[in-house]
Amino acid sequence: MARAGRTTTEQPARELGGIEEHVVRVYRCAKVVKGGRRFSFGALLAAGDRQGRVGLGYAKANEVPPAVEKAKKRAVRDMVRVKLSGSTIPHKVMGRYGASRVLLMPASEGTGVIASETVRAVLELAGVKDCLTKAYGSTSPKNLSKAVLDGLQKLRSRDDVAALRGVALPA
Repeated sequence: MARAGRTTTEQPARELGGIEEHVVRVYRCAKVVKGGRRFSFGALLAAGDRQGRVGLGYAKANEVPPAVEKAKKRAVRDMVRVKLSGSTIPHKVMGRYGASRVLLMPASEGTGVIASETVRAVLELAGVKDCLTKAYGSTSPKNLSKAVLDGLQKLRSRDDVAALRGVALPA
């Protein structure tokens, strides 16, 4: 059973046949009924293959393991492809969701992922090894992780931009 108050569960990523998962946060909610308090749990989970695919899942259940299992299914189902440039991202981008904004900046090789636990979980599972980040506004894990996913989806490779503009790249 969870501790009193909000519960943070930072578990190491687990392997799922090429797809890894990371429990970002476990939330506990109490409903007062005639016989006392009835607890329910919500789990926020990130899943990815560390090769450009990442997804988020949030699910609720009366116990923690079923909530995590449901969140894992949703994260795997909702995975998106992310454009990477080697071990970093191709360009600077701002991801937004709700009151959260996350600035993602490319970094030179060997820098690592400079980010909070929530942002780091999503970026590392996407396959980003070098990146600088700055969070603005709300730092709620749900909004922050969705803002990171929004930023990653906005990324475009050099070839994509050239094709959109109808320009031929120099050889």
